[in-house]
Amino acid sequence: MSSVPHAERSHALLSASGAHRWLHCTPSARLEATLPDTTSESAKKGTLAHEIAELKLRKQFVEPMGPRKFNTAMKKFREDPLYESEMEAHTNAYLEYVQAIVHAFSSPPYVAIEKRVDLSGYVPESFGTSDCIIIGGKQLHVIDYKNGQGVPVPAENNPQMMLYALGALQAYSMLYEIETVHMAIVQPKVWEQPSEWSISAADLQAWGESIKPIAAKAFAGEGEYVVGEHCGFCRARDTCRARVEQLLSVEQYAPMKPPLISWEEVGEVLRRAEGIVSWYNSLKEAALAEVLKGGEVPGWKAVEGRGSRQYADLDAAFAHLTTSGIDEALLYERKPLTPAAVEKTLGKKQYRELLEETGHVVKRPGAPTLVPIDDGRPAISDKITPEQAFGGH
Repeated sequence: MSSVPHAERSHALLSASGAHRWLHCTPSARLEATLPDTTSESAKKGTLAHEIAELKLRKQFVEPMGPRKFNTAMKKFREDPLYESEMEAHTNAYLEYVQAIVHAFSSPPYVAIEKRVDLSGYVPESFGTSDCIIIGGKQLHVIDYKNGQGVPVPAENNPQMMLYALGALQAYSMLYEIETVHMAIVQPKVWEQPSEWSISAADLQAWGESIKPIAAKAFAGEGEYVVGEHCGFCRARDTCRARVEQLLSVEQYAPMKPPLISWEEVGEVLRRAEGIVSWYNSLKEAALAEVLKGGEVPGWKAVEGRGSRQYADLDAAFAHLTTSGIDEALLYERKPLTPAAVEKTLGKKQYRELLEETGHVVKRPGAPTLVPIDDGRPAISDKITPEQAFGGH
Protein backbone atom coordinates (compact mmCIF):
# COMPACT_ATOMS: atom_id res chain seq x y z
CA MET A 1 0.00 0.00 0.00
CA SER A 2 2.54 2.54 -1.13
CA SER A 3 1.92 6.25 -1.11
CA VAL A 4 2.47 8.58 -4.05
CA PRO A 5 3.98 11.84 -2.70
CA HIS A 6 1.96 14.81 -3.86
CA ALA A 7 5.02 16.71 -5.04
CA GLU A 8 6.12 13.79 -7.26
CA ARG A 9 2.81 13.11 -8.99
CA SER A 10 2.59 13.49 -12.73
CA HIS A 11 -0.65 14.31 -14.49
CA ALA A 12 -2.24 12.51 -17.40
CA LEU A 13 -3.33 14.56 -20.40
CA LEU A 14 -6.88 13.33 -19.80
CA SER A 15 -6.88 13.45 -16.01
CA ALA A 16 -9.79 12.25 -13.90
CA SER A 17 -9.94 15.64 -12.18
CA GLY A 18 -10.33 17.34 -15.56
CA ALA A 19 -12.90 14.88 -16.93
CA HIS A 20 -15.77 17.30 -16.37
CA ARG A 21 -14.06 19.59 -18.90
CA TRP A 22 -12.80 17.22 -21.57
CA LEU A 23 -16.02 15.19 -21.62
CA HIS A 24 -17.92 18.38 -22.51
CA CYS A 25 -15.25 20.20 -24.53
CA THR A 26 -13.11 17.54 -26.18
CA PRO A 27 -10.34 19.78 -27.66
CA SER A 28 -9.75 21.55 -24.32
CA ALA A 29 -7.21 19.07 -22.90
CA ARG A 30 -4.80 19.47 -25.80
CA LEU A 31 -5.27 23.25 -25.68
CA GLU A 32 -4.57 23.34 -21.92
CA ALA A 33 -1.39 21.33 -22.49
CA THR A 34 0.05 24.28 -24.45
CA LEU A 35 -0.37 26.63 -21.46
CA PRO A 36 1.62 26.88 -18.21
CA ASP A 37 0.16 25.08 -15.21
CA THR A 38 -0.01 27.70 -12.48
CA THR A 39 -0.86 26.69 -8.91
CA SER A 40 -2.93 29.01 -6.71
CA GLU A 41 -2.42 29.45 -2.98
CA SER A 42 -5.75 27.74 -2.30
CA ALA A 43 -4.58 24.74 -4.34
CA LYS A 44 -1.34 24.61 -2.33
CA LYS A 45 -3.37 24.71 0.88
CA GLY A 46 -5.46 21.86 -0.48
CA THR A 47 -2.30 19.83 -1.08
CA LEU A 48 -1.14 20.45 2.48
CA ALA A 49 -4.54 19.46 3.89
CA HIS A 50 -4.44 16.27 1.79
CA GLU A 51 -1.03 15.40 3.21
CA ILE A 52 -2.34 15.85 6.75
CA ALA A 53 -5.37 13.71 5.93
CA GLU A 54 -3.16 11.03 4.40
CA LEU A 55 -0.97 10.93 7.51
CA LYS A 56 -3.98 10.45 9.77
CA LEU A 57 -5.45 7.67 7.64
CA ARG A 58 -2.12 5.88 7.31
CA LYS A 59 -1.64 5.95 11.07
CA GLN A 60 -5.12 4.51 11.58
CA PHE A 61 -5.32 1.88 8.83
CA VAL A 62 -2.06 1.17 7.06
CA GLU A 63 1.13 1.35 9.07
CA PRO A 64 1.94 1.31 12.81
CA MET A 65 2.97 4.79 13.88
CA GLY A 66 3.88 5.76 17.42
CA PRO A 67 3.02 9.15 18.93
CA ARG A 68 6.56 10.46 18.40
CA LYS A 69 6.62 9.77 14.65
CA PHE A 70 3.08 11.11 14.17
CA ASN A 71 3.67 14.26 16.22
CA THR A 72 6.94 14.94 14.43
CA ALA A 73 5.18 14.78 11.08
CA MET A 74 2.33 16.98 12.33
CA LYS A 75 4.79 19.50 13.73
CA LYS A 76 6.32 19.83 10.28
CA PHE A 77 2.90 20.42 8.73
CA ARG A 78 2.01 23.04 11.37
CA GLU A 79 5.19 24.95 10.60
CA ASP A 80 4.18 25.30 6.95
CA PRO A 81 3.21 28.93 6.16
CA LEU A 82 0.05 27.65 4.46
CA TYR A 83 -1.12 25.72 7.52
CA GLU A 84 -4.50 26.71 8.99
CA SER A 85 -5.78 25.42 12.33
CA GLU A 86 -9.12 24.46 10.75
CA MET A 87 -7.28 21.82 8.71
CA GLU A 88 -7.09 19.77 11.90
CA ALA A 89 -10.87 19.65 12.36
CA HIS A 90 -11.60 19.13 8.67
CA THR A 91 -9.15 16.26 8.25
CA ASN A 92 -10.49 14.75 11.50
CA ALA A 93 -13.98 14.82 9.95
CA TYR A 94 -12.58 12.98 6.94
CA LEU A 95 -10.87 10.41 9.18
CA GLU A 96 -14.05 9.89 11.20
CA TYR A 97 -16.07 9.32 8.03
CA VAL A 98 -13.61 6.71 6.77
CA GLN A 99 -13.58 5.06 10.21
CA ALA A 100 -17.39 4.83 10.16
CA ILE A 101 -17.29 3.10 6.75
CA VAL A 102 -14.60 0.65 7.86
CA HIS A 103 -16.27 -0.19 11.18
CA ALA A 104 -19.60 -0.87 9.46
CA PHE A 105 -18.17 -4.06 7.92
CA SER A 106 -18.57 -7.31 9.86
CA SER A 107 -14.94 -8.21 9.14
CA PRO A 108 -12.01 -5.87 8.42
CA PRO A 109 -12.16 -4.61 4.81
CA TYR A 110 -9.24 -3.86 2.51
CA VAL A 111 -8.13 -0.22 2.78
CA ALA A 112 -5.85 1.63 0.35
CA ILE A 113 -4.71 5.21 0.90
CA GLU A 114 -3.60 7.49 -1.96
CA LYS A 115 -3.81 4.64 -4.45
CA ARG A 116 -2.69 5.27 -8.02
CA VAL A 117 -5.18 3.70 -10.41
CA ASP A 118 -4.85 2.93 -14.10
CA LEU A 119 -7.67 4.41 -16.19
CA SER A 120 -6.28 3.50 -19.61
CA GLY A 121 -8.91 0.79 -20.11
CA TYR A 122 -11.39 3.61 -20.73
CA VAL A 123 -9.33 6.78 -21.28
CA PRO A 124 -6.12 6.75 -23.39
CA GLU A 125 -2.91 6.91 -21.31
CA SER A 126 -4.86 8.07 -18.26
CA PHE A 127 -4.27 7.44 -14.58
CA GLY A 128 -5.12 9.08 -11.27
CA THR A 129 -4.69 8.87 -7.52
CA SER A 130 -7.69 8.01 -5.37
CA ASP A 131 -7.61 9.39 -1.81
CA CYS A 132 -9.17 6.32 -0.19
CA ILE A 133 -10.43 2.95 -1.44
CA ILE A 134 -12.27 0.47 0.79
CA ILE A 135 -13.36 -3.01 -0.35
CA GLY A 136 -15.36 -5.62 1.52
CA GLY A 137 -18.64 -7.55 1.39
CA LYS A 138 -18.97 -7.08 -2.40
CA GLN A 139 -18.89 -3.32 -1.80
CA LEU A 140 -16.38 -0.82 -3.16
CA HIS A 141 -16.10 2.59 -1.49
CA VAL A 142 -14.18 5.39 -3.22
CA ILE A 143 -13.77 8.45 -0.99
CA ASP A 144 -12.32 11.82 -1.91
CA TYR A 145 -11.32 14.68 0.39
CA LYS A 146 -11.66 18.24 -0.91
CA ASN A 147 -10.38 21.23 1.02
CA GLY A 148 -12.00 23.93 -1.13
CA GLN A 149 -14.89 26.12 -0.09
CA GLY A 150 -15.75 28.04 -3.25
CA VAL A 151 -17.50 25.43 -5.37
CA PRO A 152 -19.57 22.58 -3.88
CA VAL A 153 -18.62 19.28 -5.52
CA PRO A 154 -21.40 16.65 -5.39
CA ALA A 155 -20.66 12.94 -5.71
CA GLU A 156 -23.66 12.09 -7.90
CA ASN A 157 -22.65 11.42 -11.51
CA ASN A 158 -19.26 12.94 -10.76
CA PRO A 159 -16.96 11.85 -13.63
CA GLN A 160 -13.78 12.18 -11.55
CA MET A 161 -15.15 9.82 -8.90
CA MET A 162 -16.58 7.46 -11.50
CA LEU A 163 -13.21 7.20 -13.24
CA TYR A 164 -11.44 6.54 -9.92
CA ALA A 165 -14.02 3.82 -9.23
CA LEU A 166 -13.47 2.28 -12.67
CA GLY A 167 -9.73 2.25 -11.98
CA ALA A 168 -10.34 0.55 -8.63
CA LEU A 169 -12.59 -2.03 -10.27
CA GLN A 170 -9.91 -2.75 -12.84
CA ALA A 171 -7.25 -3.08 -10.14
CA TYR A 172 -9.15 -5.28 -7.70
CA SER A 173 -11.84 -7.19 -9.60
CA MET A 174 -9.56 -10.24 -9.87
CA LEU A 175 -9.18 -10.30 -6.08
CA TYR A 176 -12.62 -9.22 -4.89
CA GLU A 177 -16.16 -9.72 -6.10
CA ILE A 178 -17.71 -6.25 -6.32
CA GLU A 179 -21.39 -5.64 -7.00
CA THR A 180 -21.99 -2.11 -5.72
CA VAL A 181 -19.83 1.00 -5.87
CA HIS A 182 -20.27 3.79 -3.31
CA MET A 183 -18.71 7.19 -3.95
CA ALA A 184 -18.34 9.96 -1.37
CA ILE A 185 -16.85 13.44 -1.36
CA VAL A 186 -15.89 14.86 2.02
CA GLN A 187 -15.82 18.67 1.65
CA PRO A 188 -16.11 20.02 5.22
CA LYS A 189 -16.01 23.70 4.23
CA VAL A 190 -19.14 23.20 2.11
CA TRP A 191 -21.11 20.11 3.14
CA GLU A 192 -22.38 19.46 6.66
CA GLN A 193 -22.33 15.78 5.71
CA PRO A 194 -20.30 14.12 2.94
CA SER A 195 -21.97 13.95 -0.47
CA GLU A 196 -22.67 10.30 -1.30
CA TRP A 197 -23.83 8.35 -4.34
CA SER A 198 -24.06 4.67 -5.23
CA ILE A 199 -24.22 2.77 -8.52
CA SER A 200 -23.97 -0.88 -9.50
CA ALA A 201 -20.61 -2.06 -10.79
CA ALA A 202 -22.29 -3.13 -14.05
CA ASP A 203 -23.85 0.31 -14.63
CA LEU A 204 -20.55 2.01 -13.81
CA GLN A 205 -18.72 -0.14 -16.35
CA ALA A 206 -21.42 0.60 -18.94
CA TRP A 207 -20.82 4.32 -18.37
CA GLY A 208 -17.11 3.72 -18.83
CA GLU A 209 -17.76 2.06 -22.19
CA SER A 210 -20.01 4.96 -23.23
CA ILE A 211 -17.27 7.58 -22.73
CA LYS A 212 -14.56 5.68 -24.65
CA PRO A 213 -15.27 7.40 -28.01
CA ILE A 214 -15.45 10.80 -26.31
CA ALA A 215 -12.13 10.18 -24.54
CA ALA A 216 -10.55 9.06 -27.82
CA LYS A 217 -11.69 12.28 -29.48
CA ALA A 218 -10.37 14.34 -26.54
CA PHE A 219 -7.01 12.55 -26.66
CA ALA A 220 -6.73 13.41 -30.34
CA GLY A 221 -7.70 17.04 -29.67
CA GLU A 222 -10.69 16.75 -31.97
CA GLY A 223 -14.19 18.18 -31.74
CA GLU A 224 -15.77 21.57 -31.15
CA TYR A 225 -14.99 23.95 -28.30
CA VAL A 226 -18.02 23.99 -26.04
CA VAL A 227 -18.54 26.82 -23.56
CA GLY A 228 -20.18 26.15 -20.19
CA GLU A 229 -19.73 26.10 -16.43
CA HIS A 230 -16.98 23.48 -16.95
CA CYS A 231 -14.77 26.35 -18.22
CA GLY A 232 -14.26 27.59 -14.65
CA PHE A 233 -11.01 25.73 -13.94
CA CYS A 234 -9.69 25.49 -17.50
CA ARG A 235 -6.24 27.01 -18.00
CA ALA A 236 -7.47 28.55 -21.25
CA ARG A 237 -10.58 30.16 -19.72
CA ASP A 238 -9.32 33.75 -20.02
CA THR A 239 -8.16 33.69 -23.63
CA CYS A 240 -10.20 30.85 -25.18
CA ARG A 241 -11.64 32.38 -28.34
CA ALA A 242 -14.88 30.39 -28.17
CA ARG A 243 -15.54 31.57 -24.61
CA VAL A 244 -14.60 35.19 -25.30
CA GLU A 245 -16.84 35.35 -28.36
CA GLN A 246 -19.71 33.73 -26.48
CA LEU A 247 -19.36 36.12 -23.52
CA LEU A 248 -19.27 39.22 -25.70
CA SER A 249 -21.68 38.20 -28.44
CA VAL A 250 -24.91 40.18 -28.69
CA GLU A 251 -26.10 38.67 -31.98
CA GLN A 252 -28.87 36.61 -30.42
CA TYR A 253 -30.46 39.76 -28.99
CA ALA A 254 -30.61 41.58 -32.36
CA PRO A 255 -34.04 40.21 -33.37
CA MET A 256 -35.66 41.55 -30.18
CA LYS A 257 -38.46 43.81 -31.43
CA PRO A 258 -40.17 45.17 -28.27
CA PRO A 259 -38.40 48.08 -26.54
CA LEU A 260 -38.28 46.06 -23.30
CA ILE A 261 -36.93 42.52 -23.12
CA SER A 262 -39.13 39.84 -21.55
CA TRP A 263 -38.37 38.05 -18.26
CA GLU A 264 -37.52 34.97 -20.33
CA GLU A 265 -34.90 37.04 -22.13
CA VAL A 266 -33.72 38.50 -18.81
CA GLY A 267 -32.99 34.96 -17.62
CA GLU A 268 -30.89 34.26 -20.71
CA VAL A 269 -29.03 37.59 -20.48
CA LEU A 270 -28.20 36.96 -16.81
CA ARG A 271 -27.01 33.45 -17.59
CA ARG A 272 -24.68 34.62 -20.34
CA ALA A 273 -23.41 37.62 -18.37
CA GLU A 274 -22.73 35.51 -15.26
CA GLY A 275 -19.07 34.97 -16.08
CA ILE A 276 -18.19 38.29 -17.68
CA VAL A 277 -17.05 40.12 -14.53
CA SER A 278 -14.89 37.29 -13.19
CA TRP A 279 -13.52 36.65 -16.70
CA TYR A 280 -12.65 40.33 -17.19
CA ASN A 281 -10.82 40.52 -13.85
CA SER A 282 -8.94 37.29 -14.51
CA LEU A 283 -7.99 38.39 -18.04
CA LYS A 284 -6.77 41.74 -16.70
CA GLU A 285 -4.54 39.94 -14.17
CA ALA A 286 -3.10 37.79 -16.97
CA ALA A 287 -2.45 40.88 -19.13
CA LEU A 288 -0.72 42.64 -16.21
CA ALA A 289 1.53 39.62 -15.70
CA GLU A 290 2.40 39.68 -19.41
CA VAL A 291 3.31 43.40 -19.33
CA LEU A 292 5.36 43.02 -16.11
CA LYS A 293 7.52 40.33 -17.68
CA GLY A 294 8.29 42.58 -20.64
CA GLY A 295 5.48 41.70 -23.03
CA GLU A 296 3.16 44.16 -24.73
CA VAL A 297 -0.62 44.46 -24.60
CA PRO A 298 -1.49 47.25 -27.06
CA GLY A 299 -3.34 50.13 -25.42
CA TRP A 300 -2.37 49.15 -21.85
CA LYS A 301 0.56 49.75 -19.49
CA ALA A 302 1.50 48.83 -15.95
CA VAL A 303 1.69 51.62 -13.37
CA GLU A 304 2.26 51.72 -9.63
CA GLY A 305 -0.99 51.42 -7.73
CA ARG A 306 -2.00 53.24 -4.58
CA GLY A 307 0.59 52.57 -1.88
CA SER A 308 -0.03 51.81 1.75
CA ARG A 309 1.53 52.95 4.99
CA GLN A 310 3.03 50.55 7.48
CA TYR A 311 5.16 50.79 10.59
CA ALA A 312 8.91 50.32 10.11
CA ASP A 313 8.90 48.78 13.61
CA LEU A 314 5.52 48.55 15.34
CA ASP A 315 6.89 48.19 18.87
CA ALA A 316 9.34 51.06 18.44
CA ALA A 317 6.66 53.31 16.92
CA PHE A 318 4.19 52.71 19.77
CA ALA A 319 6.90 53.13 22.39
CA HIS A 320 7.74 56.50 20.84
CA LEU A 321 4.07 57.53 20.91
CA THR A 322 3.56 56.58 24.54
CA THR A 323 6.76 58.34 25.66
CA SER A 324 5.50 61.37 23.75
CA GLY A 325 2.40 61.48 25.95
CA ILE A 326 -0.10 59.55 23.80
CA ASP A 327 -2.41 57.37 25.89
CA GLU A 328 -1.78 53.70 24.98
CA ALA A 329 -5.53 53.02 25.10
CA LEU A 330 -5.93 55.22 22.02
CA LEU A 331 -3.64 52.99 20.00
CA TYR A 332 -5.63 49.77 20.26
CA GLU A 333 -9.17 48.69 19.60
CA ARG A 334 -10.93 45.72 21.16
CA LYS A 335 -13.71 44.03 19.24
CA PRO A 336 -15.35 40.61 19.55
CA LEU A 337 -14.78 37.88 17.00
CA THR A 338 -17.70 37.06 14.74
CA PRO A 339 -19.40 33.65 15.16
CA ALA A 340 -17.69 32.51 11.95
CA ALA A 341 -14.27 33.50 13.32
CA VAL A 342 -14.97 31.78 16.65
CA GLU A 343 -16.04 28.61 14.78
CA LYS A 344 -12.79 28.70 12.81
CA THR A 345 -10.81 29.09 16.05
CA LEU A 346 -12.62 26.45 18.12
CA GLY A 347 -13.60 24.00 15.39
CA LYS A 348 -17.15 23.11 14.35
CA LYS A 349 -17.83 20.57 17.09
CA GLN A 350 -16.81 22.68 20.08
CA TYR A 351 -18.38 25.78 18.53
CA ARG A 352 -21.74 24.04 18.16
CA GLU A 353 -21.62 22.56 21.67
CA LEU A 354 -20.71 25.81 23.41
CA LEU A 355 -22.63 28.37 21.38
CA GLU A 356 -25.27 27.04 18.99
CA GLU A 357 -26.65 24.23 21.15
CA THR A 358 -26.81 26.54 24.18
CA GLY A 359 -28.68 29.24 22.27
CA HIS A 360 -25.89 31.81 22.47
CA VAL A 361 -25.75 31.99 18.70
CA VAL A 362 -28.87 32.15 16.54
CA LYS A 363 -28.98 31.91 12.77
CA ARG A 364 -30.65 34.74 10.86
CA PRO A 365 -31.71 34.20 7.26
CA GLY A 366 -29.57 35.93 4.68
CA ALA A 367 -30.88 38.49 2.22
CA PRO A 368 -32.47 36.99 -0.90
CA THR A 369 -30.08 36.48 -3.78
CA LEU A 370 -30.68 35.37 -7.35
CA VAL A 371 -28.80 32.22 -8.45
CA PRO A 372 -28.97 29.80 -11.42
CA ILE A 373 -31.72 27.17 -11.22
CA ASP A 374 -29.23 24.34 -10.69
CA ASP A 375 -27.92 25.87 -7.43
CA GLY A 376 -28.33 23.33 -4.63
CA ARG A 377 -30.07 25.69 -2.18
CA PRO A 378 -33.88 25.50 -1.89
CA ALA A 379 -35.87 28.28 -3.52
CA ILE A 380 -37.70 30.83 -1.34
CA SER A 381 -41.32 29.73 -1.36
CA ASP A 382 -42.98 32.74 0.32
CA LYS A 383 -43.78 35.85 -1.72
CA ILE A 384 -42.10 38.97 -0.37
CA THR A 385 -41.91 42.56 -1.58
CA PRO A 386 -38.64 44.30 -2.53
CA GLU A 387 -39.08 46.46 0.59
CA GLN A 388 -39.22 43.37 2.80
CA ALA A 389 -36.28 41.79 1.01
CA PHE A 390 -33.92 44.76 1.04
CA GLY A 391 -35.16 46.85 3.95
CA GLY A 392 -36.49 49.69 1.84
CA HIS A 393 -39.22 52.11 2.92
